[in-house]
This record gives sequence, C-alpha cells and structure tokens, in this order.
Amino acid sequence: MVSTTAPTKATQVTKVTNTEKTAKPVTKKVKKTKPAVPEILAVASEIYPLVKTGGLADVVGALPLALQACAVHVTTLVPGYPRVMSAVRAQPESKVILAMTHFFGGSVQLWSAQVAGMDLFVLDAPHLFEREGNPYLNANGQDWHDNPIRFAALSLMGAQLAWGEYPELNYQPDAMHVHDWQTALAPVYLHYLGKGKHRPKTIITIHNLAFQGQFPAGIFSQLGLPAWAFSTEGLEYYGCVGFLKAGILFSDEITTVSPSYAHEITTVNGGMGMDGLLRALHGRLSGIVNGIDTDVWNPATDSSLAQTYDVSDLQKRAVNKHAVEAHFGIAHSDAPLLCVVSRLTWQKGMDLLVSAIDAIVAKNVRVVILGSGDAGLEATLYAKQHQHPTHVAIHTGYDESLSHLMQGGCDAILIPSRFEPCGLTQLYGLRYGCVPVITRVGGLNDTLIDANLAAVNAGVATGIACHEITADGIIHAVERLVQLYAQPKVWQAMQTAGMNTDVSWVNSAQLYKQLY
Repeated sequence: MVSTTAPTKATQVTKVTNTEKTAKPVTKKVKKTKPAVPEILAVASEIYPLVKTGGLADVVGALPLALQACAVHVTTLVPGYPRVMSAVRAQPESKVILAMTHFFGGSVQLWSAQVAGMDLFVLDAPHLFEREGNPYLNANGQDWHDNPIRFAALSLMGAQLAWGEYPELNYQPDAMHVHDWQTALAPVYLHYLGKGKHRPKTIITIHNLAFQGQFPAGIFSQLGLPAWAFSTEGLEYYGCVGFLKAGILFSDEITTVSPSYAHEITTVNGGMGMDGLLRALHGRLSGIVNGIDTDVWNPATDSSLAQTYDVSDLQKRAVNKHAVEAHFGIAHSDAPLLCVVSRLTWQKGMDLLVSAIDAIVAKNVRVVILGSGDAGLEATLYAKQHQHPTHVAIHTGYDESLSHLMQGGCDAILIPSRFEPCGLTQLYGLRYGCVPVITRVGGLNDTLIDANLAAVNAGVATGIACHEITADGIIHAVERLVQLYAQPKVWQAMQTAGMNTDVSWVNSAQLYKQLY
C-alpha cells in the first residue's frame, strides 16, 4: 500500500508567505478594504516553456500570465521532471518548502519557484519523475507502467495544498483548477480524504476527452483511497479505474476549451462513452476557447523567422516562404504552399490527407508536413514524397522553431481533424497570415470565419472550411483555396482579417475570472 498521507512531522525548510493585504483603516474616514486577489492553485502535468508535448502545456503556461492582468493570482503545481528541476535550480530564489520521506513509495521535496514569470510549486519526486524524454512514454513509445501512481501522487499533493494539509506553508487557495486525466484525482482526494478541512471550489478542464486515464481495477489499492470509492458513484468506470471520469464527477465546474466541443462531448458520437455523465452534469459544463501567447507567437519579433513582418508589410513573408522551401528541399514556385503541423494520427485526419494528396498535387498545390505519430501514416507520407518530389515533403519529429517558420512562410495550413477540442495551430495561422483550412469541428469551428461569398464580400473571411470530413471534402476545400489564392487582393484581405483577429488570452481570461 502506498503511503498517501504526510508523515506526522514533515520537514519544514521555509515558509510560503501569503502576500494578500488589506488597506489599513484611518481615524476619521473609513476607507474601503480592497478585495483580496483570488488565489488559484492550478495542477498540471506539463507547462510551457519547461515541458511540452502539446497544446495543454501552452494553455497551462499562458493562462496564469493572462490572469495577472485580471487581478487573479495563479500558482501552478507541476511534476519535477529533469528539465523542470534544472530550470528551478537555476533560479536563485527557488527553495524547498517541504520535505517528506514517505510519499507514494519514495522521498519527495516540494519546491517554490518563479520561472519565466510563473509562480510554481514543483513536486520533486525522483522515483516518479526523474526520467528523460517524454513525460508519459518510455523510449519504446509505451506508457510508463506506473503512470497512474505518478499522477496520483501529483494529484494528492494538489489536494493537500488545496485543503491546507501543511499549515506551516500558510497557503490556502480559493479554488483549484486541474487539467486533464493526469491531475483529475485531485478533486477526488479532496472529496474522500479532505472531509472537515478547507474545501476550495474545484474546476476541471478537459483538453481532449479521448485521453481518459483508464486503468485496470487492480491499481485502485495503490491510490490510498477508501474501499467504497471504487463504485459507479466514484472511480469505477466500465470495470476499471477512471481518473477523468471521477475528476469530472467530483469537480464543481467542468470546462472544455471551446463552446462547440462542450456541446460535442454531450453527444453519443462525441462523448466517447462519457456523454451520459456529461449530459447529467450539463449545468456545470461550459466551453471557454483557448488563446495563445501573442508575445511568443508574434511575426514582428519572432527569431525563428528568416524575415519578421507585420500586417502592414505582408510581402516580406516571401523571404520565409523561400526559407521553408529550402528547408524541405523543394524548388521555389509561385504555386500555393500548404503546410501541415500536426500529430500524424486518425484524430487529426491524416489518413484523409493521404487519400487526398494526389488530387491536391494535381491542382499544383505543394504540401510540406511537420509531425510524427502513426508509423504507417509516416511511411505512407514518405512514399508520397517519393512519388511527388517537387510537391510533397515531410519532416518527422518535433521542431518548435520550424513550426514558427512554416506559419510565417506558408500560404495556408491544413487542419483536417475529425474532432478538435480547440486547436491552437489555426490560431497561430491567423496570427501569422497563414490562412487556415479546417474542418467544422470543436474550436476550429469557433475561431474561424469561412470564406463564403458573403464573408469574402464583407472582408471578414479568415479561413476555409471543409464541407465534410472526408478526402473529397479536403479536396474541395483545396479547390477553393486555389481559386481564392488566384485573387491576390482577396487573399491578402483574408490574411489581414486573420492577423487582425484577437487570438490572445484577454477575453478568455476574463471568462475564467468570472468562473473562479
């Protein structure tokens, strides 16, 4: 059995002080007390720029900074992966604030740090997190065998901080915001182990319902929860332990990362087995679209570009287009350059791209692809590169700098997802004048205006939407791309409308503040 409670006497190294202050009263005139700044504890398995596997990290890193402008303070608890600990130890103000010898099978330290402008708690548990590479997968691409234990530990630490298990830290948040299955047990621990203690409100954000944290029932005995928690009213989910299911059940509010996705997951087709639960909890469910960090993603200052530019000098993008062509080894041409920056998976519609790519090339549209994923899809795309060497090129792997260059140099970006909770790639495209070509799902549907005749005539079109999620739908959308690209004034108007779209966190941060 894993020890999930703190030792009788945790080793206190230093204290976290509460910085909230109230105005001092005056003798003659009563001065109103300033409202306290809400304190939010966020709990997440990754955070940009310290560790990133996808859009989750971008959101977890950018939202607290946006909330600062809304007078909301966020401290984020993250795992002490090697890269995270390296960054933490490099900051002179970082300090250990708690140490325990028995926590899910090993000794742990809790650090307080500020990195890249973010206030952090970091769970330094070498037996759980001191592993190089992907946070979730081993060198063979398989899930770490102890993932449920690793992220149960992170969740329990989040719950204990939330209910004030360690009074010497002088920390007690007003609300706890957890992200995806990896931290979904935090509200569950709060429910089962925190009775009689401080109970902050809890919010869970579903970034992708496809990843549910479902594990064999035998893992339950290692979670440190009472036996009765393994029931349909608790963690039991189709005979297994369901992290995300339980987190949804015990959270006060449930958010997704776009309004359309919030609706889609309550349907049989989009709910992935949880639609009934989510319909029953619909009063708690809302969708708040993601934003992006417009300082990191800024074509006027982006060091990854061969040539910076802004909406007033779009012709400078041509330098970046040449750089993309050179990187992928394809000759320069005035033909449209369409890019794909994606995981190469069924969800992302990459099999549809494979089926459509011959027809796309036949329209003299060139396609450059950055991503990795399904080995069969990778092999097929390489075969298409061999078949169409002047029009198709692929770069497998993860390359943040290259993704910026592609957004800054390609004419359009294709995002043919079968479902897409929000999507950030199309927001980057808007920001960089790289016109998105999308399917009408989730956040893709919520963040673009299709270039139909009325939108084009009104000058508000920002992208091109596929009429159906099929290879034929993609081909038809690319036909529309070719027609619009052949009209330089219309194309530039679409680029300009996209670049003038507010894709920042400003509006969404206000919605999160209201939710808190």
